[in-house]
Amino acid sequence: MGYVIRTAEIPILPKGQRPIRVLHFSDLHLTPNRKREVKEIKSFANLQPDMVISTGDFLGDMQAIPTVLAAVDELLDLPGVFVFGSNDYYAPKPKNPFSYLFPDDGKRKLGEELPFHDLSLGLTRRGWINLNHIKTRIRVKDTEIEVRGTDDAHLARDDYSLVAGAADATTDISLGVTHAPYRRLLESMQIDGVDAIFAGHTHGGQVRLPWIGGSRALTTNCDLPTWRARGLTRFGHEPWLHVSAGMGTSPFARIRVASPPEVSLVTLTSG
Repeated sequence: MGYVIRTAEIPILPKGQRPIRVLHFSDLHLTPNRKREVKEIKSFANLQPDMVISTGDFLGDMQAIPTVLAAVDELLDLPGVFVFGSNDYYAPKPKNPFSYLFPDDGKRKLGEELPFHDLSLGLTRRGWINLNHIKTRIRVKDTEIEVRGTDDAHLARDDYSLVAGAADATTDISLGVTHAPYRRLLESMQIDGVDAIFAGHTHGGQVRLPWIGGSRALTTNCDLPTWRARGLTRFGHEPWLHVSAGMGTSPFARIRVASPPEVSLVTLTSG
C-alpha cells in the first residue's frame, strides 16, 4: 500500500448517538493512466466509512475526469460532500518547485481552464453534494448534520457571506468544508459556531524536516501555522480542524519528504 491511513476522533456528537466514520481525502491530483493510484483510491472503500468528505484538487490534467470518477466509483454510493481546489479549475504549469517553500506572494501561475463543471456533474449525479458556497443538511445514521462549504480561498474564490450564519440549532452538529484553510475562513466558521472543519491543500507541508516527536512542516502554502499542516488540531475554543495531507502532488513536483500520501478515517463520537 503506497499510502498511510490517518485516524482521529472528534467528540462532537450528542450523547448516545452512534459513531460516524468519516472518510476524508484530498489533493488526488490525478492524471490519466495512473493505474496504481486509482487502485489505491478504490481501496478506500475497504475502510467502511459512513460518509465521505473530499476537500478538492481532484484533477491534475485536462483529461483526468474519467480517471477520477473511476477511482471514486464505489465511494459514490455513500453520502458525500466535496469542494474544489485551484487544481480543479486550472491545469498545473511548470514552476520552480522551491517556490513552494517561500512565503506566498499572492501571485498565481495558472494553466488552461479545466472542465470542472463536468467533474461536478459526474459526482453530483451519483448523489454527492457540491458544497462550493452551499449550506445544507444531511442525515447519517441517526444524526442530522449541517454542512457548509466555500470555494477555493487560494484563488480568492471564497465568499463566506454566502454560507454565513449561526449553526442550525435544529441539527445535531455543524461541519465546515473548504479546500485551503485560510484563517479568515476558520475565524468566520468559529464565530458561527461550527463544530469541526475539514480542509486539504497543504500536502502536510509536502517537505518536512525531522523534529522532536516526528517531523515539522516548512510551509502550509497558506496562512495556517505550520504546526497545523496535517491531522487533527484545536486551538482554544476554535472548532476542531482536520487537515488532510492528501494523496498526490503537482505532476511537475512529484516529491514528498516525510509527508507520505494519506487518507484519513475520522470518527465522530459523542462528547
